[in-house]
Amino acid sequence: MKIAAIQMVSGPVREDNLARARALLAQAAEAGAELAALPEYFCLMGHRDTDKLPLREAPGQGPVQDFLAACAREFGLWIVGGTLPLQAADEAHVFNTSLAYAPTGECVARYDKIHLFCFDNGRERYDEARVIAPGGTPTLFELPSRDGHRWKVGLSVCYDLRFPELYRQLSAQGAELLLVPAAFTHTTGQAHWELLLRARAVENLAFVAAPAQGGRHENGRRTWGQTLVAEPWGQTLAERRDEGEGVVIAELDIARLIACREQLPALGHRVL
Repeated sequence: MKIAAIQMVSGPVREDNLARARALLAQAAEAGAELAALPEYFCLMGHRDTDKLPLREAPGQGPVQDFLAACAREFGLWIVGGTLPLQAADEAHVFNTSLAYAPTGECVARYDKIHLFCFDNGRERYDEARVIAPGGTPTLFELPSRDGHRWKVGLSVCYDLRFPELYRQLSAQGAELLLVPAAFTHTTGQAHWELLLRARAVENLAFVAAPAQGGRHENGRRTWGQTLVAEPWGQTLAERRDEGEGVVIAELDIARLIACREQLPALGHRVL
């Protein structure tokens, strides 16, 4: 199965971000991808955390959800829409939600980011919990590919990457491809991004695809980028080494995953 991991440098204007996302999804479709994944916050990187609040959408309706469904139909793609803000229980918070769409335009899966980023090194300070409500349910969906295999795709977002127990749960449910749309800071990404992605691939003997925000944003934030696809033995299949938007294409071979799991049946050796 051919997939596309899309890198963006989103800004504070939703319509501008959607226009750029559409152009990149078109590139993915032209390259023959069946699945295209957008990065975290693809539709908005505001000046303040609270900029998400007025753009919150109700599940099943809203400009961003309509956009994703329309692009899936137009391009004949499976699309995982990075994240967008969905309504939470109170007006001061939103869910940071990843939605998966079939080529019919149907939304087939919803995942609300479970782990909320918090970081303070004296120069940079982030605390997602001030505006984002945590999810609580590991989520995957099935994708019947043109290669004849029905892929099980596990969903996660950015900071989730530091919590291997989430991926173990997805693996226990049969996940073969793990998606990690992200907006890693330049500081944490430089230190840990590739290391953690390849570790999650090795631990779970699964493919990992991580579409990222990458570059300097209008709000002053700098994200790491380095959009990457890794295979079950931990090797990098494809990556973007530069900042700036782009489309990373990789071919996933289910026979490779099966061979790795047969040669090293570690998933069956779990005790704890």
